[in-house]
Amino acid sequence: MAGFCRVAVRPTSALTNLAHNTLSQWTISLRSKFTKSRIPKEVFEERAKEHEKYGGDPEQPHMLHVVTRVKSTKRRPYWEKKIIEDLGLLKAHQPCVHKNIPSVNSKLKIIKHLVKIQPLKLPQGLPAEEDIANTFLKSTGELVVRQQLSPLESKDSEA
Repeated sequence: MAGFCRVAVRPTSALTNLAHNTLSQWTISLRSKFTKSRIPKEVFEERAKEHEKYGGDPEQPHMLHVVTRVKSTKRRPYWEKKIIEDLGLLKAHQPCVHKNIPSVNSKLKIIKHLVKIQPLKLPQGLPAEEDIANTFLKSTGELVVRQQLSPLESKDSEA
């Protein structure tokens, strides 16, 4: 009886050859689907055209990013949750400003599918110290300074 069990458990050489041939055909057909020829040519093209589309200049990169989390971190890996927490993006759709430096950019590259990244645009220039309280950030990434009107002194009060 023990000899019968050994023979029944041990696969025959014909079965192993059949399995090996089927497996190799499977890997060959799978490998041919993901070669460079099946990837669209737009992926390999230069993206200099996109700088005009997004308002960027490759010669003068922007100094600050406006980062907004648009997707949930539920069912995401722990390292993505930690990066979201490190960047202060705990609440969704709440913009956060970060420097355009390599350490921040490497973190943003890991979570790029969860966030929206825009350059911070300053149409009125950098605000002065006294104007910082009167600034607000638009959803387009523009930092707008709300001008405070000061009353004009009339000539009657001087006299």
